[in-house]
Amino acid sequence: MLAPKSRFRCRRKRLFICGKRVFAYDLIAGVDDDMRGMANPAPLHNDDAPRYLISDLMDLLESYLEPEQVREVYRAYLFGAEAHEGQHRISGEPYIFHPIEVARILAGMHMDASSIIAGILHDVIEDTGTPKDAVVAEFNEEIGELVDGVSKLTQIKFESQAEAQAENFRKMMLAMVKDLRVILVKLADRLHNMRTLGVMRADKRRRIARETLEIYAPIANRLGMNQIRLELEELGFAAMYPMRYRVLSEAVRRARGNRKEVLNKIETAIQQRLDQENLHCRLLSREKHLYSLYKKIRSRVGSFNEIYDVYAFRVVVDSVDTCYRVLGMMHNLYKPVPGKFKDYIAIPKANGYQSLHTVLFGPYGVPIEVQIRTDDMDRVAESGIAAHWLYKSNSDKGGGNNAQTRAREWLRELLEMQRHAGNSLEFLENVKIDLFPDEVYVFTPAGDILELPRGATAVDFAYAVHTDVGNTCIAAKVDRRLAPLRTPLLNGQKVEVITATGAHPNPAWLNFVSTAKARSNIRHYLKNLQQDEAIELGQRMTDKALHSLNTSLDAIADEELERVMTESGFKSREAMYADIGLGNRTAMLMARRLAPAGEDEQVAASGDSQPLAIRGTEGMVVHFARCCRPIPGDKIVGFISSGRGLVIHTESCKNLGELRSRPDKWIDVEWQPGIEGEFPAEIRVDVTNQKGVLATIAAEISETGSNIENVSIEERDGLDTALNFTVTVKNRQHLAKVMRCIRQLPNVMRISRSKH
Repeated sequence: MLAPKSRFRCRRKRLFICGKRVFAYDLIAGVDDDMRGMANPAPLHNDDAPRYLISDLMDLLESYLEPEQVREVYRAYLFGAEAHEGQHRISGEPYIFHPIEVARILAGMHMDASSIIAGILHDVIEDTGTPKDAVVAEFNEEIGELVDGVSKLTQIKFESQAEAQAENFRKMMLAMVKDLRVILVKLADRLHNMRTLGVMRADKRRRIARETLEIYAPIANRLGMNQIRLELEELGFAAMYPMRYRVLSEAVRRARGNRKEVLNKIETAIQQRLDQENLHCRLLSREKHLYSLYKKIRSRVGSFNEIYDVYAFRVVVDSVDTCYRVLGMMHNLYKPVPGKFKDYIAIPKANGYQSLHTVLFGPYGVPIEVQIRTDDMDRVAESGIAAHWLYKSNSDKGGGNNAQTRAREWLRELLEMQRHAGNSLEFLENVKIDLFPDEVYVFTPAGDILELPRGATAVDFAYAVHTDVGNTCIAAKVDRRLAPLRTPLLNGQKVEVITATGAHPNPAWLNFVSTAKARSNIRHYLKNLQQDEAIELGQRMTDKALHSLNTSLDAIADEELERVMTESGFKSREAMYADIGLGNRTAMLMARRLAPAGEDEQVAASGDSQPLAIRGTEGMVVHFARCCRPIPGDKIVGFISSGRGLVIHTESCKNLGELRSRPDKWIDVEWQPGIEGEFPAEIRVDVTNQKGVLATIAAEISETGSNIENVSIEERDGLDTALNFTVTVKNRQHLAKVMRCIRQLPNVMRISRSKH
């Protein structure tokens, strides 16, 4: 029970007398010494396990929290110590050690002060009789809600009282929807409980372990918190199946020694290849976790030796571009296993996880699993939504925010599911299905069931029905309602695909399809489409080059064209033009071979040749550089990129300096008069931080006939904010109109066109 108020106030007074940062440790040691002096405590389950005191927690908090916040956490510790005074855990240690450990786990994630305080007080309402109002009065409403939310999560029972279990689980989901920090505090609480589970009775250990493996570890996985998930799974496996855990652990220990030589050979080969390319990467070898091995063996994927004889490595690099470069190096070093490449960078998992996964044939035929990711991706992969707090300096780059956004989307789906569920038991079963995202089962209009990987879309469904259905689909109905083709499908949905004669795959589909059949068919179509576009561009470029030599394609005899084509190793004119259009061969060199002998080549240097007209509809062989985003009206230049075709830059682009050393790759280009279409442009708007300013600017952009493709926000000093818009415009005049209208709005301080 809570000690008398006067005694607590006396201790709090001593806190402020002791000063700012050094208040701490004599007073803290005194409190802990008093508690450790209680009569005959039972021994801890693991005498070698570290036991952290409040002083250890304060040291950690001082590394990233403000002094005032640290003092507030200490005040919460005094409140909790008074509330739990006289209470002990089954291990015999004072109960307050558990909240300190929970707070320390949260501090390891660099959680905010409110979360740390909630961790310290998470059991005072449930276990001490302290009312929520007392917590709110002593601290604030936010902390009271956090503590109250966590307190409702402690009564889930899986072996009996199924209705009560489901109802408590529903409350947990609703608490998560309200504030994500609730589940973070609960996961920290569960993690420490699992670490000290050994003192429990065997039946209680199994019940808590089952609860952890069925609910809490999957939730941690769904939120992208890989480190916590792995520890919960290992501890849950050891408690749930102790004999199986010991047998498997011993088998791993024996097999580990036989792997060292092969592991070192593979690691050396990979590291040498990375060093040859002057890539600064972190190469880490990974060992499969026991619970992961156990699940694969149990699902009959293979024997222990087949599963364990997989050598796993992780390569952590500095950028997304380097990820794909390293992937190419790995596939050159060792042959890839067909069908085992997964691009989670282009298509992240539902929890925000991003990485490239591939499996290779290593030396002696052993399989090698390789994960390739950036530092930011690695942080999010390990910390999930906690990356928002743990790496705040990187949160604006999409690290923690991306995982948090996906988590909130999932929670909104749970809320909708809860509203439509008949009862708590139905809701719990639906959530359990959602927590194990291996596959989805959807129905065709005829009632047949199709199995698709989790994250599959209506396009994947269309290709699963038939290739022709996928190639000609234009829309989809999900549960009799029209839905975008990129909509992820869920268990039990009925999907109907609408097709049209003459329709064809959209290149944008590659951004969201997840099945190999859909991806391969789309790429096959796009490859043929790119070939046709490359032929047209190559023919135009060749004709332009011939004009600079006072001739044209129409003036070249068919016999001469066939001779040059054969001498150059092409089987057809189309193949020759496609090679030029894709940038693999220079149009001017080909034109000089085609021009009549004795033609005065000084004409080429006179500058009389007409630039190549850019129409904006050339398709996949003409690309507009993202670094400068040229639009009609800009002065532009073209650069021939091997394999890609023609890349258009503005003349003022900062990146052109790197390309000046390749004059043979440059081509004169200009916008075709009367060009139509919409082109992306980036603008930066500095505004005063007022409510509704973003909506006002967005409405004004819409009024000018422009569309917003993307918007990002840069918070600065709290008084002003930078808004970065990617808008579609027709030309420079249209962009100027957009900027002029925005500039006249109140709260807009500056506006400029962004160029990277």
